[in-house]
Amino acid sequence: MSKRDFKKYIRSLEKEDLEEQILDLYNRFDDVKIFYNFVFNPNEEKLVKEAKFKISKEYFPPNNRKPKKRRSIAHKLIKHFLKLEMEAHSLADVMFYNIEIAQTFSKDKENITESFEKSMLKSYEQATEYVISNGISSEFGSRINNIAEEAGSQKWKNAYQFDRLRDQFL
Repeated sequence: MSKRDFKKYIRSLEKEDLEEQILDLYNRFDDVKIFYNFVFNPNEEKLVKEAKFKISKEYFPPNNRKPKKRRSIAHKLIKHFLKLEMEAHSLADVMFYNIEIAQTFSKDKENITESFEKSMLKSYEQATEYVISNGISSEFGSRINNIAEEAGSQKWKNAYQFDRLRDQFL
């Protein structure tokens, strides 16, 4: 069904029928429930705190387990927050935190892979583009700079690309 047809269908419904359908969607689909819970109770601070905890667990797991270092965990959270249209500062904070915690993890490691460095560069690029497109780059300038400097101090093979992006965005 096209969006146009869907709009036509919605307009044809009586108010009670529409309310009933929305309630049905809320009960059937977790995504709808999550969306409405966020809309009516946007506790972004709590969501950011939970996201940071999940991301940090990937690099510093409790109980001395082996770190998984999955960028996909942070990527899924960020994508979810984008769908919810979370406030830009909060989302940018999570985006940069993801890179910073990864750099903290890799600081004393000698066996950091090129793919790890590449994925962090991709995250860095996405985060810097996000803050610029939302007009908040000046508020995250120091973090953008610190991440690029840390990539250089850890002698990442792609550190020059972090520098190039930093210079391009700042």
